[in-house]
Amino acid sequence: MKSKVDPKIIIGLALAVGVLLLTAAASFWSIRGLKVQTERVQHTYQVLQEAEAITAVLKDAQAGTRGYLLTGDTVYLTPYSVASNQLPKALERMVALTVDNPAQRARLDSLQALVEQEFRILRPLTEIKTSMSRSAMQTLLDTDRQTLKQVRMLYARIRRNELALLAQRTELQDVFEKATPIVVLVSAVLAVVIVVWLVLKIVRELADNRRLQGELASVNAEVSRRIAQIRGLAEQVVQGDYTVKITDSGTDNLGSLAASLNRMTQTLDESFSALEKRNQELDQFAYVASHDLKAPLRGVTTIVKWIEDELSAEISPQLRTYLDQMKGRLSRLEDLINGLLAYARVGRTAQPPAPVDVAQLLGEVAELVVPPNFTLRIGPDMPTLVTDRLGLQQVFTNLLSNAVKYHHRGAGRLDITCRDIGRCYEFRVQDDGPGIAPEYHQKIFLLFQTLRDRHTAESTGIGLSIVQKIIDEHKGSIRVESAPGQGAGFIFTWPK
Repeated sequence: MKSKVDPKIIIGLALAVGVLLLTAAASFWSIRGLKVQTERVQHTYQVLQEAEAITAVLKDAQAGTRGYLLTGDTVYLTPYSVASNQLPKALERMVALTVDNPAQRARLDSLQALVEQEFRILRPLTEIKTSMSRSAMQTLLDTDRQTLKQVRMLYARIRRNELALLAQRTELQDVFEKATPIVVLVSAVLAVVIVVWLVLKIVRELADNRRLQGELASVNAEVSRRIAQIRGLAEQVVQGDYTVKITDSGTDNLGSLAASLNRMTQTLDESFSALEKRNQELDQFAYVASHDLKAPLRGVTTIVKWIEDELSAEISPQLRTYLDQMKGRLSRLEDLINGLLAYARVGRTAQPPAPVDVAQLLGEVAELVVPPNFTLRIGPDMPTLVTDRLGLQQVFTNLLSNAVKYHHRGAGRLDITCRDIGRCYEFRVQDDGPGIAPEYHQKIFLLFQTLRDRHTAESTGIGLSIVQKIIDEHKGSIRVESAPGQGAGFIFTWPK
């Protein structure tokens, strides 16, 4: 049973959230405005302090220089040295403080020029007093008075501008100081009212939910029981029992699923019964093929041999050619029948898993199918695994015999390597033969597909089909990497 939330709670919650957001935005705007105006007032005070400090330091430097000229005492040059060190930094601070005020920045540029001019006037008075004529000294002092007068006038304009800004910012600061508590208080009251209303609505909603929990618990128990039945059916199907049925008469989705699963198990049971019958027929066909087909074949082969033995003097060269062709066709037909039987029997006889030393297995296979004039190199990382020994042996036997059979020279090199790729081992059988063009990489795994002439007896085109079927039965995969003239590498995976 599905619990529905009261639409009034949703609407009320949306309104509450909206009001809270508005009040929060108003509080934020008020507090932020107060903070901004306070920072601006402090900024104005900093500008005033820096401007006053610059003027005072410059005035002290002038007074100290004049004291030095009157007394000759170098102690009076201390304010000049202090001004030389402090004024550049003070001017930099002023530049940073007035970056957003173009008018004040223009006045500051003028002030900086006057300060530099003042230092150009005072520096000669502190360095070459004894060598300067009285008239030159008087000229410098007059210029110094005029410069300092301009500095005071410029300072007065800077101060008037900052005081006007200070008055405006202080007024705005007072407004925000008065408005902020009111906004915060109103926001708090609204928040309390909204929270109380929501709590009451939620309490009623929780009461309804508690009433529904009992119903939901019983429904969940019933659903769990029915799902357990479905899971039990799936487990029995996995174990091979296709006669299992679910007793569920419900009309909901689970009931429909149970009915579908019952139909599925019935279909599977019928299909596997039919498949078992077909397998029995295939076994019968294999028996007939191995006895009733091969026996006449051997009889025909024997008759051909009798003809060659008893009528050898009467056989013309043309007839001997026909007999040789007949023997080749009979041999190929026997190979095809044997190959079909081997292909049909793959996976039909379950072999119990046994420990297999792959390196030792490859040595045994090599003795059977690899001629002495071929070089076989087995990699050092061959594993030992518990698996179907006969199936793995047949895969390696077919791959190695194919590599030898289709080699274009009398001798060659074969390399077998292995690497661990997680849940499987990946084996690679590499030769240095003529190679396989890419357009044939998939075709060679099909039945009766061979790259040799159809009349070549040893090329039935079944070997790689058997290899693929064995690997498929073991949930592995196989592919070929090759190009004409570059040899062929067959790579297959085998589960651990």
